[in-house]
Amino acid sequence: MKEPFLAAVPVLKKLESAGFEAYFVGGSVRDFLLNKEINDVDIATSATPEEVKRVFSKTVDIGIEHGTVLVLYQNQSYEITTFRSEAEYEDYRRPKEVSFIRNLTEDLQRRDFTMNAMAMDKEGNLIDPFQGQISIKNQVIQTVGKAADRFQEDALRMMRALRFVSQLSFDIEEETRKALIDLVHLLDNIAVERKYAEFDKLLCGDNRKPAIQLLLQTNLHSYLPGLSKQEDKINLMLEYKLDKLNKREMWALLVYCLKIEKTAIEQFLRGWRIPLKEIREIQLIVHYLYQRFEKSWSLYDLYTAGKEVFVSSEILYLVIKGIENQNTIQQYLQLYNGLPIKERSEMDITGNDLMNWFNKTGGPWVKETLLNIEHAILAGEIANNKIVIKEWLMACNHN
Repeated sequence: MKEPFLAAVPVLKKLESAGFEAYFVGGSVRDFLLNKEINDVDIATSATPEEVKRVFSKTVDIGIEHGTVLVLYQNQSYEITTFRSEAEYEDYRRPKEVSFIRNLTEDLQRRDFTMNAMAMDKEGNLIDPFQGQISIKNQVIQTVGKAADRFQEDALRMMRALRFVSQLSFDIEEETRKALIDLVHLLDNIAVERKYAEFDKLLCGDNRKPAIQLLLQTNLHSYLPGLSKQEDKINLMLEYKLDKLNKREMWALLVYCLKIEKTAIEQFLRGWRIPLKEIREIQLIVHYLYQRFEKSWSLYDLYTAGKEVFVSSEILYLVIKGIENQNTIQQYLQLYNGLPIKERSEMDITGNDLMNWFNKTGGPWVKETLLNIEHAILAGEIANNKIVIKEWLMACNHN
């Protein structure tokens, strides 16, 4: 049993000592069987939320109406959820009501895919009533029970299926795939934020190309922001080597393949509810990518782009050009590392210095002068030293 489970075993024991059942469940059990890294473990128990709170002295109500309590124990935090059954779903996403139950199998039965419907006790014994181990062995994504029922309960499960194709390199079982195609229109009922969370992970999986192909084959892309009727442009992505691209680079490549006008990039990304900071980063990568098609990197370009952006833009440039050799990245990194300053805040001068030296009030001239100094420092014309900069300015002013 891996470390995250071992660390959590005392939590299971404490619940069992109080007379309740407790198991590890869900994705952590699946990833354990796949020998993948496990970060968080989820625990399911026959204890109700109130009973869990009586067993542990430090708890936080994070989703108590759905049976989930955050337990703080031995300097660790654990999400503990009561076994539950769910009534009829509304809005193709949430159950109308949740009932707390004492039966583990009934709890596992409400889950999405067989590979996620397993439990493991504190000794490492598996409880697998829906043959999740067989699904993992056969590398297939299959719903618990009828696929149509599971997707009608929660339409986001269709996005999750494709995300797992990307992350796990599994195939979707035939009945599950058919139901996905038949019911894909239900994704219209799902919030964009939920779709983004799944699509974002899909873009970064080891098996992302087949997942993108499946996205098109199932027509799922038609229910994602800005992707409807863009099959040909999305297909362009599949012509490139994607396996080494990170999340921001994948989004930038998508923007490039969709041939979105520069002025419309922000609107497209906002349509996905992407955080503004990430939008700005993606915009910069695309900006410098287009600039890279026109010319090589200048020292000032490297400086204004910053290390992460210029590396991402150069990686994308090489991928699009089909250049396997990435020596240019190292060459540009050497140039970047040799820059006398990496950002304007490192300049040994401020606008106040300029106003004091020239006995003038602020205005556009301050920004323009700082820009000239910045260029001169980066070009190696002057040292980044206040005295040297002042002498240089006075000499320029005198001339």
